[in-house]
Amino acid sequence: MTSTWGEVAALLTAVCWSATAVFFTFAGRRVGSVVVNRTRLVMALILISLTHWILMGTPFPVSAEPQRWLWLGLSGVIGLALGDAFLFQAYLWVGPRLGMLMMSLAPVMAALLAFAFLGEQLSVVQWLGVSVTLAGIALVVLDGNRGARPAPEKRDYRRGILFGIGAASGQAIGLVLAKQGLQGDFSALSGNWIRMASAVFALWGVTLLSGRAGPTVRKLAADRRALLPILGGAITGPFIGVWLSLIAVQLTQVGVASTLIALPPVFLLPIGAVVFKEKVGMGAVAGTVVAMVGVALLFLV
Repeated sequence: MTSTWGEVAALLTAVCWSATAVFFTFAGRRVGSVVVNRTRLVMALILISLTHWILMGTPFPVSAEPQRWLWLGLSGVIGLALGDAFLFQAYLWVGPRLGMLMMSLAPVMAALLAFAFLGEQLSVVQWLGVSVTLAGIALVVLDGNRGARPAPEKRDYRRGILFGIGAASGQAIGLVLAKQGLQGDFSALSGNWIRMASAVFALWGVTLLSGRAGPTVRKLAADRRALLPILGGAITGPFIGVWLSLIAVQLTQVGVASTLIALPPVFLLPIGAVVFKEKVGMGAVAGTVVAMVGVALLFLV
């Protein structure tokens, strides 16, 4: 058995992103998901800069080569800014069930892109593990969101599906670009800084040009109690979670890493039952068991 540190990092990423979902749910109910998204990236960039200063001696990677800035910068814009924007809009048009289901396409897309552009190949057992894990995630998502919202209008449904596929594509492309930028044992922390700074620049550039910066700041100032859960989500999400995800794609195949990173719907089951008093159906329980079998297959390779 080869080293499984990449798989461990991917699993920890999923745990972090599960906690992020809880934090951002509380914050989003107070100030809205758009304000949360804009604020969390700025907070995360500040935290990453401080950590980079402490651990690396500079607040940002001054010695990074131009090609790393290119690959990691594109990864941040496509994966963090554009991909998340597509995902949040898909949630509005088709709801969280179909939105998360579309995101289950990301690991397959990532594996195919990594094969085409990086020459990564998954074994038969790894493909089986990916398939079983994604089947379990799909069962959890489909069971856990039955009746969560009325059927969307036909026009919104088509757009929502397209945006969900766009979100999955953004995550897959972002991970492949990140792996390219991290070649040669480049620091994942430095890579995270470049990705986050690029995403912040892109997202806030659009915000400023559209005249929405003022309303964003005023909404936060009017409800400062939202800042604490946003900070918690920024720590577990774009700060530690994304950092771990970059370690994962450095140490294992992109397809395997992205599959394990897609596990938050499974990990959120007990959190939803305890924190939000949600009912857990037998389909979700079965999906959890199936997903864990898939995870075991990925670790046994």
